[in-house]
Amino acid sequence: MVKDKIYVIYGNKPKEMIHDALSELQIENYIKKDALIGIKPNLVVAKPSTSGATTSPELLEGTIDYLKSKGFNNIIVMEGSWVGDKTSRAFEVCGYTKIAEKYDIPLIDLQKDAYRVCDIEGMQINVCEKALEVDYLINMPVLKGHCQTKMTCALKNLKGCIPNKEKRRFHTMGLHKPIAYLNRAVKSDLIIVDGLVGDLNFEEGGNPVQMDRIILGFDPVLVDSYVANLMGYDEKEIPYIKIAEQIGVGNCIASKEQVNELNENNNTQKIPYSREIEKLSKYVKEKDACSACYGSLIHALARLDEKGILRRLKTKLFIGQGYKGIKGEGIGVGNCTRGFTQNVPGCPPTAKDILEVLEKNL
Repeated sequence: MVKDKIYVIYGNKPKEMIHDALSELQIENYIKKDALIGIKPNLVVAKPSTSGATTSPELLEGTIDYLKSKGFNNIIVMEGSWVGDKTSRAFEVCGYTKIAEKYDIPLIDLQKDAYRVCDIEGMQINVCEKALEVDYLINMPVLKGHCQTKMTCALKNLKGCIPNKEKRRFHTMGLHKPIAYLNRAVKSDLIIVDGLVGDLNFEEGGNPVQMDRIILGFDPVLVDSYVANLMGYDEKEIPYIKIAEQIGVGNCIASKEQVNELNENNNTQKIPYSREIEKLSKYVKEKDACSACYGSLIHALARLDEKGILRRLKTKLFIGQGYKGIKGEGIGVGNCTRGFTQNVPGCPPTAKDILEVLEKNL
């Protein structure tokens, strides 16, 4: 096991793949037998992993099975879905409830957890207590795009470890800096990236791309910089990666020699590059928008684009907490933009509701 290495295994049988990969890394030699092991997947919304939004239940089960086989029994799965959804529903829809029952593993809803204030170089962040209590954290994100930060993987996945009110505040802080600093407060000991199926455009899925790989590492900055390159981005285009490197969370990938492929890349297609978000976001005036609200708007714009009528939209669209109490001409999306001449209410509104209003303005 080398800390400055990335390990990649290809295939479409996640339980077998993760068992083989963890056997290669022999992580059991680096975890105390009585350690509280916390697994943090990505269940941003209550959608199955086939949508490209959430962490594969087979990958989770394979990881738990491996840990149990090595004598580790103090394991929890913890998550806090985004503001627009309930974690309890996501656990059920994503198949985690059955896995928890099978292995007698507690599912911790961080949306209901207490929190503590962590001070990181003068930045105060509210962090859920259970995330701070675990002795060994397995960060299990999905390789996918994001409507505001271009991509989301290891570093951003820890945003599920903060309370809902803090998630909203992160957006008022510009997202990138608080995401980086959060990773100083909560340390990932092992990263297992679900690169089996992901949505390269939207964090809430809907346009899944089969990628047939699992990526493992011990440095979230290293992992995220590698994933950024896979998606066609330079890590400099994702500010939170470079900020995290600057404050000592980890180091960006420096050479191809740091990537250790554990098996042959057979019948696995190269991950296609996607810049869909940048094309759609040019229609939007965004100021401190929450991801759930912004994601619904991007989905609505994507539907218009698919119909070939998006170019006919001439009305300006406004979204975000920064527009509270402001009046103006245009369409406001979400409760924060009630002061505009037209408004789509909701916190967040659905893509369908937004689409109905937009179609009337074409």
